[in-house]
Amino acid sequence: MGKKMDGFAFRWGYHLMALVTAAIWGTTFVSTKVLIQNGLTPAEIFFYRFSLAYVVILLFSRGKLWSRSWRDEGWFALAGIFGGSLYFITENTALGITLASNVSLLVCTSPVLTALLLALFYHYPLRRRMLYGSLLALLGVALVVFNGSVLLKINPLGDLLTLCAALSWALYCLVLRRFSGRYGSLFVTRKVFFYGLLSMSFYFLFEPLTWKAEILARPVVWMNLLFLGLIASMLCYLMWNASVKVLGAERATNYLYVNPLVTMLTSSIVLDERITLAALFGCVLIICGVYWAERHS
Repeated sequence: MGKKMDGFAFRWGYHLMALVTAAIWGTTFVSTKVLIQNGLTPAEIFFYRFSLAYVVILLFSRGKLWSRSWRDEGWFALAGIFGGSLYFITENTALGITLASNVSLLVCTSPVLTALLLALFYHYPLRRRMLYGSLLALLGVALVVFNGSVLLKINPLGDLLTLCAALSWALYCLVLRRFSGRYGSLFVTRKVFFYGLLSMSFYFLFEPLTWKAEILARPVVWMNLLFLGLIASMLCYLMWNASVKVLGAERATNYLYVNPLVTMLTSSIVLDERITLAALFGCVLIICGVYWAERHS
């Protein structure tokens, strides 16, 4: 009985970790918006936050540099692309050409895409109740994102890029499955940051990175970069990778539905955006949907 309770507490500790990670990521929209308003591009924001995270994580993970095989090294490179450069390039580019509400909604298709990819590549059974819970949470996301105001406005290119971002994150979570039980979360996270930055360097061949000393010296800029680099990147990627390792990709990604809920609350506090009854009802649907999906997945 004692071992069963210890195992229950252990697993729910990782559920809490995934929930906290999704909640923190929900606040990054406001931080990123502040940085863009101060003159940084989305690509520059990604570079600075990942560089900061990588430098700090090196202080705690200075042992083994390479993985056990070149095949594993290739998978780590894919993890850095799917969970780093490709994800942020597609999502942030989409933000420039379509509505932020569209992006927030479509990115939250990642849990459903993860379940479908698990069924396709790993013959993982598609549980009907898990899908129902995911769809219920997705409906709640729609109400929260649109805040009860407008209908979805279609921009084909922007929305296609957003779906690519959601697919990229789903693929990242699937790649993480290959490292389960073989590499520690600290090592995996360090490799993801390294290959994310390395692959991003090809992007800067077309859009060169410029040093903006005056902008970076502003307290509001470097404070938000510290938050994005140390908390939202280094700490959150560590917690997320550990959560996926224990819970699995399908269960962990369900917590991403909480992301826009936290974004709504943060925007209300920091940006003074109004919350409607429709958005509050959406919050209830998200909580119910995540509970239903987690209980039956």
